[in-house]
Amino acid sequence: MRTSFNVSDDLLSNFDVTWQAEGLDSRSRGVREAMQEYIERHTRLEDVEGEVVVIIAFDYEHEAVIEDIHNVQHQYQDVITATNHIHEGEWCLETLFCRGIAGRVRELTYRLRDFDAVNRVKLLHLAKR
Repeated sequence: MRTSFNVSDDLLSNFDVTWQAEGLDSRSRGVREAMQEYIERHTRLEDVEGEVVVIIAFDYEHEAVIEDIHNVQHQYQDVITATNHIHEGEWCLETLFCRGIAGRVRELTYRLRDFDAVNRVKLLHLAKR
C-alpha cells in the first residue's frame, strides 16, 4: 500500500540520516520499522490477553534487593524461560525472557516494580502468533 504524509524538511533529513546509518535498504523500510515500534510502545501489556512473548529489562541496586529478586524469579519459573544479568558497579541490569499467559507476566512485572531498589522496568512484548 502506498501512502503519503507531510513532515518538515528537518525531520525528514534527520530520519534519512538515521535509517541510512542503521544500514536499512530504503526509507520505506525505515518508516515500516518506525511504525511498528510506535505500535509496540503504545500497546500496553495490560491490554493484551492470551499467550505472549515478553522481554522484561530492569535495573536495580544489587545489595539492596538481589535476594528478593531471586525469590520472585523462582515464583515465576513457569513464564521465565531465560535470564541475563550484568553488573555495573553497585547496580545490575537484568533481562528476563518470558513466554506464557499475559496475566501471569503482568503479575511478574508488577512484582518487580514494587521494589524501591528497582529503578526501571521496561518491556518489549508481542502477542503470540
